[in-house]
Amino acid sequence: MGYFQKLPPAMNPDLAIDLFKSTVMFALYVVAPFLGVTLVVGLLASILQSVTSMQEQTLTFVPKLVALAGLSLVLTPWLLRTLSEFTITILTRMGTLGH
Repeated sequence: MGYFQKLPPAMNPDLAIDLFKSTVMFALYVVAPFLGVTLVVGLLASILQSVTSMQEQTLTFVPKLVALAGLSLVLTPWLLRTLSEFTITILTRMGTLGH
């Protein structure tokens, strides 16, 4: 039987699409907190600029930068755990596709 035994299924278009879809969804899942915080801080800075009639570009950039830096520090453990789990999952799936 040896050489002619049934091999595991190879990569097909449906599997490739599924891998691509899960990767894109995971990327959105990881980036969403950063986009949300940037959106809220930018909106608050814009409202502050409108109310005070100050049109300084750094008033929107610096708060976003500080908020993203703080969020990065807070979410680092979650990001590392989530990215590690996803990497292990993808590498395991790739290992089952080999011949």
